[in-house]
Amino acid sequence: MVEAEKEPQKWENNRQMNLTRKELAEILTTHLGYPYSTCAKIVDSFFGTLKESMLGGETVKLVHFGTFSVRDKSPRRGRNPRTGEEITIKKRQAVSFRPSKKLREQINA
Repeated sequence: MVEAEKEPQKWENNRQMNLTRKELAEILTTHLGYPYSTCAKIVDSFFGTLKESMLGGETVKLVHFGTFSVRDKSPRRGRNPRTGEEITIKKRQAVSFRPSKKLREQINA
């Protein structure tokens, strides 16, 4: 059985599933019947657009899935875990994901 044809794995607490671009392209190939090369281009285009939008400071909302946004983090005090020395963590930007209400409801069902 091809990896893409397996039933979706159910998420459990403290469990992680890694999904590569290659696997996404294979799943699209299986479900849509397009050649692998075309599906790989679709996947790369999607992630490229998502990346470019976030690098431009835009918020990206995927309806019924969630919203990706870039948040500004203020500088703060922290400690070096090895030495215990107090340090200042510089201001930075971080990617944030907020799941949609529909996705949260499905996860908590």
